[in-house]
Amino acid sequence: MLTSEVSPYGKAVSAVRAGELDADEAADQLIDRMTDRELLGLLDGDSPKQLLPLIPVLLDRRPFVAGAVPRLGIPGIRFSDGPRGVVIGTSTAFPVTMARAATWDPSLEERVGHAIGLETRARGANYSASVCVNLLRHPAWGRAQECYGEDPVLTGRMGSALTRGVRVNVMACVKHFALNSVENERFEVDVSVGEHALHEVYLPHFKAVVDAGVDSVMSAYNRVRGEYMDVNRPLLTDVLRDEWGFSGFVTSDWVFGTHDAVLSLQAGMDVEMPLRLVRARDLPAALHRGEVARTTVLRSARRILRTSVLHAATREEAVPSPALIASPAHRKLAYQVAAESIVLLKNEITGTAPLLPLAPTTGHLAVIGRLAGQANLGDHGSSRVRPPSTVSPLQGLRDALPQVRITSTSGKNVRAAVAAAAAAETVIVVVGLDQHDEGESVVTAGVDVGVLGRAFGSGRLQGPLIALAHFASRFVRGGDRDSLDLRPSDVRLIRAVAAVNSRTVVVLIGGSAILTEKWRDRVPALLLAWYGGMEGGHALASVLTGAAEPGGRLPFVLPTDAAHLPPFDSAAKSVIYDDKWGQRMLDGDGHAPAFPFGFGLGYTTIEHRLLDHKFDDTGGSADVLVTNTGDREGSTVVQVYAADTSLPKPVAQLLGFQKVTLQPGAESTVRVTLDAGPTLQRDPATQRWAPRAGDWGLLAAQHSPNSWEHARRLRFPGALIEKIGVVDGQPT
Repeated sequence: MLTSEVSPYGKAVSAVRAGELDADEAADQLIDRMTDRELLGLLDGDSPKQLLPLIPVLLDRRPFVAGAVPRLGIPGIRFSDGPRGVVIGTSTAFPVTMARAATWDPSLEERVGHAIGLETRARGANYSASVCVNLLRHPAWGRAQECYGEDPVLTGRMGSALTRGVRVNVMACVKHFALNSVENERFEVDVSVGEHALHEVYLPHFKAVVDAGVDSVMSAYNRVRGEYMDVNRPLLTDVLRDEWGFSGFVTSDWVFGTHDAVLSLQAGMDVEMPLRLVRARDLPAALHRGEVARTTVLRSARRILRTSVLHAATREEAVPSPALIASPAHRKLAYQVAAESIVLLKNEITGTAPLLPLAPTTGHLAVIGRLAGQANLGDHGSSRVRPPSTVSPLQGLRDALPQVRITSTSGKNVRAAVAAAAAAETVIVVVGLDQHDEGESVVTAGVDVGVLGRAFGSGRLQGPLIALAHFASRFVRGGDRDSLDLRPSDVRLIRAVAAVNSRTVVVLIGGSAILTEKWRDRVPALLLAWYGGMEGGHALASVLTGAAEPGGRLPFVLPTDAAHLPPFDSAAKSVIYDDKWGQRMLDGDGHAPAFPFGFGLGYTTIEHRLLDHKFDDTGGSADVLVTNTGDREGSTVVQVYAADTSLPKPVAQLLGFQKVTLQPGAESTVRVTLDAGPTLQRDPATQRWAPRAGDWGLLAAQHSPNSWEHARRLRFPGALIEKIGVVDGQPT
């Protein structure tokens, strides 16, 4: 390949950087120099289909390239996966996306995105599919850990922040567009959804990321309203491009995400990833016969080249050194994120003080559970990151408490665990999930083997391959969860240990909601520590000892019963998505949660009081006075909610949030940016947004409110929603 500075591509990038050409002009100049074969080569991956069995091996060794044209110096799209870090080689393993959502801190997430972008570029890639914003409709979804939770506003702001950070160095891709939130049947499931739920629940966060400047969108495997997403023109073109104004390029999800070469191109899906499969087989002849217009080919080629040239011309010019990968600075960031993600759910007084943080006089600690000594980073699918080292909870505690006697047992032998617990002053039980319980299901029963060639799509080979896929799907790791409960062995362990030691702390590891009703009343302290990344053990130890504040807040509701959530059938071929899910479903049905959306305790006490706000159908802001009334530094997340209080059971809608840290006794006025979206509805005919009818109230709180009794009932639309004063979620 020609050197980038002297090649036609390099000159185009330089001209755009200097302002001599705009990106469209630069793309057109490159297209004018390309042959038809080179143009068609932009529209799919560069790897031959024979590499299909080797994808799991090659994914962590090199970027997957699409559309490289060596003759012109065009580098192509150089792909790396990974919402929690770079999947190529060894790299920093950050906490999973759901854990980062629990920080409720977009500025911190932007720093994570910047680090991921640096390491991606240092590994030779220029394109990162690290922004996953599919809404958590149900916590049994196997890839829940890859998303930002159940709320569109939280998801949109966190995903936008990651996008801004990533694209400083590499092109950012958001996925999986759209309505992708089941795993076992992801290749076949057909999602039915009404216009209001589609645009007001499941798409706002995608639009937020598009507005944040994302370079690319990855289409999902599933169908929406009967059409696979790669051929779904109503979403890929009518909504994404015509309504939202997206100007980047769309890629398919890998291998089985392209169902028709011509129809997918016409629908707005630009690049088949990562192999030369359906399009390499069908597009040349289709173009020759006139079955696909040349203008359609040129449209996608222009999108790809325009986006690539523009990003190359505007990204950070300095190429990052590989020494940045898993560097001390990035490890420190991973530690900070992990510590700020941990959610303290329960912390009762034991003796004269809350059980946590651990007393400085602690002399003997028992650490029990099958996950205590494991390097548990999450699922082992396409997002798997391989750090140079990982700190387990047990190792983290040993590093933090070198003078404390720490005994450890896996808990497999309950009698031994009980003996260890009885002999210790305090017990830490580490239980939950791992890659066997949830994650990407790499082999599922719905694989369309026809994309591998016509011989596989019919005839003697089709039946055996489909049967093999069904058989393999029974044994593959990950997939959707069968239950929201802990394993029965973990429940037995907690009960047995708590029965002999009243100072028992339970630490839950996992990617989404885990029900606690069978054992929660038996333990005084409970934390949710997620898949905490390579420094998760050190972060957990810091929170347990009080060296760090538990800064996390739930990005989803934790119910008392799975029946309070929408139905979830991991084997369903068709599903209906409506506007009833998560905390909003519990609110509407009148079910009290175990822990509400946005909930989390700290080691100090903090009060809120809403001072003033401005709001209309374009958004607004709220000023909230926050006071630390405790005796140590602490953080809180100021959350502002609205609800139609004319309803018998008002449903809280998050409008905005802001994380703040205060010294003891300090107070600060925090300005919270408010999103009008949850108070608006879209007219399907005109595509215009307008305020919903109803009497709307506003609350500032530390989690989703359980009462609107004292809120003023205010009709919206109106000039402004009048102010309501609130202290700790209670109106004044």
